[in-house]
Amino acid sequence: MKDQLVKSEFNFPNQKSIYHGKVRDVYEIGEEYLLMIVSDRISAFDVILPTGIPYKGEVLNQIASKSLDATSDIVPNWKIATPDPAVTFGYKCEPFKVEMVIRGYLTGHAWREYKSGKRSLCGIALPDGMKENQKFDTPIITPTTKADVGHDEDISKEEIISQGIVSKEDYEELERITHALFQRGTEIADQNGLILVDTKYEFGKKDGKIFLIDEIHTPDSSRYFYADTYQENYEKGIDQKQLSKEFVRQWLIENDFQGRDGDKLPEFTPEFTQQVSQRYIELYEYITGDKFIRTDISDIQNRIETNVTNYLKSVD
Repeated sequence: MKDQLVKSEFNFPNQKSIYHGKVRDVYEIGEEYLLMIVSDRISAFDVILPTGIPYKGEVLNQIASKSLDATSDIVPNWKIATPDPAVTFGYKCEPFKVEMVIRGYLTGHAWREYKSGKRSLCGIALPDGMKENQKFDTPIITPTTKADVGHDEDISKEEIISQGIVSKEDYEELERITHALFQRGTEIADQNGLILVDTKYEFGKKDGKIFLIDEIHTPDSSRYFYADTYQENYEKGIDQKQLSKEFVRQWLIENDFQGRDGDKLPEFTPEFTQQVSQRYIELYEYITGDKFIRTDISDIQNRIETNVTNYLKSVD
């Protein structure tokens, strides 16, 4: 469908390679740059779902772009420009092989682990008696390995350092930056009536300096609750109203799909697809405080190719 960007196979000036991720298509431009096109693909349980979500790529890219600008005083980041609403152009960095997951509340994967009886997550001890969606006294960092294929795996700080995945000095700096970014994201969310529940950050190095890379504070990398209903829902023990991919995961679980061998992928109805699209747009407007402008997506492939090619003419 022309109004969904499910896959891209462009050939841009000075292009060296293409990498197709779960959601993003990354183009290597020359020796120094990357061009990230955020598709309308959606993944859950590490499975790319067959139906694209209109405007999803633009929502993710624009939230990430605004969030990178809003945190650039904390740590430098890879972004240089956004030549199209679904595209970011920036510096190539050598990525660290871990994702820094930080959690302010016991929910999602952490709650599922806790509910199963585990009282340690990534080497962090958790007390008995906690409830779903309970706020931690202090946000906890639960890193994962960064898998090129398959599932990311929980890992402890001690394992990361002892295995030489990241040096002790660099890891402790990543921890410091992660807490500062989460605090900034929490403050921005609070201004717009949301709670930033948990999120992940990815980092790399360029010229010996740590850079923030990829997306941040988007509904694909983060979970948000509505602040005005959190406390009442928590006290009553009912589900939180949230803006994240978790509602897609829950829909899949209800339809007997969790990415396990033998699970049959349910088909998205047009109505559910539009519902998901609207939830992404809603989060954009909440987290940024801006009205989402629906661009012309009648031929999104051609639009992106034209905008990017024209921009690259200005790049040395």
